[in-house]
Amino acid sequence: LHGDHLSRAIGRIAGQDGKTRFAIENATRTRIVLAETRIHVLGSYQNISLARNAICDLILGAPPGKVYNKMRNVSKRMSERF
Repeated sequence: LHGDHLSRAIGRIAGQDGKTRFAIENATRTRIVLAETRIHVLGSYQNISLARNAICDLILGAPPGKVYNKMRNVSKRMSERF
């Protein structure tokens, strides 16, 4: 991604006042660092893959509400398993 597309993607991940980023972090128990042109995700391997899927969906244009619902369902399943 370059130029406006990159800034749009980072804006979609951050969300308004960081809401989207915090929602993904809390649902997947990861930390997301948005540093200029890079996105860093910190956490366990399984949690990183869940957060990565959510981030990719957002970049590809999925509505944030749909991503939130998917993350909610996945986090419910994860908590039931343990």
